[in-house]
Amino acid sequence: MTIPETIFLLLLFLVLIVFAYFLGRKIGEIRVLSRIPKEREEAVRHSRAVLSGQFSEQIAPYFPDFPFSPTEARFIGKPVDFIVFNGMDEKQIKEVVFVEVKSGKSRLSSQEKGLKEVIDGKKVRWFEYRVPEEKTK
Repeated sequence: MTIPETIFLLLLFLVLIVFAYFLGRKIGEIRVLSRIPKEREEAVRHSRAVLSGQFSEQIAPYFPDFPFSPTEARFIGKPVDFIVFNGMDEKQIKEVVFVEVKSGKSRLSSQEKGLKEVIDGKKVRWFEYRVPEEKTK
């Protein structure tokens, strides 16, 4: 094989490599662009589900089947949705209830499960903190 033939084959090889590179990039770009509408639709659907769940959490005490008085429920949000002071309307609190609101197929998070175990294990206590008097003057 002569030097001009070798140079020609090397140039042809380089041209093919460059062509394959740009063709691969274009194919990848087309694949990504074709997935965008589906990904957007999925993101919107997920966002709606999350917002719907958050909205449901906020208004749950006003649903007719909510088992506590809405005026006795205090929204906390995290790690539990509500703390209900049952009996507070009559100025005699009989029990404190931790309420987690779920909708659809949602399940307790690991943190919510841990909190439930703590409450079920009666590892709940009262603590009163007094601000030092010099801090309030």
